[in-house]
Amino acid sequence: MTKLLVSAALAWTLASTLAGLAQGTPEQRAACTGDAFRLCAAEIPDISRITACMKSNFSRLSPACKAVFMKGSDHDADSQPPQ
Repeated sequence: MTKLLVSAALAWTLASTLAGLAQGTPEQRAACTGDAFRLCAAEIPDISRITACMKSNFSRLSPACKAVFMKGSDHDADSQPPQ
């Protein structure tokens, strides 16, 4: 019984950690959380659907969130997000 509880706790911890990594850095979350709730609430909690929704609503994102999507690309913040 103890092994089962330890295994379950380990599995839950691993799943939580992986989900946290998929959600971005604290700075990225701070920049985009409001936009995610405003524009893509129906997609929460599916990270891939939220990301697709945010990209399809790129022109409506806040400047800070646009910067998150543009980081590491050669695009400017007024253009479309990188594919």
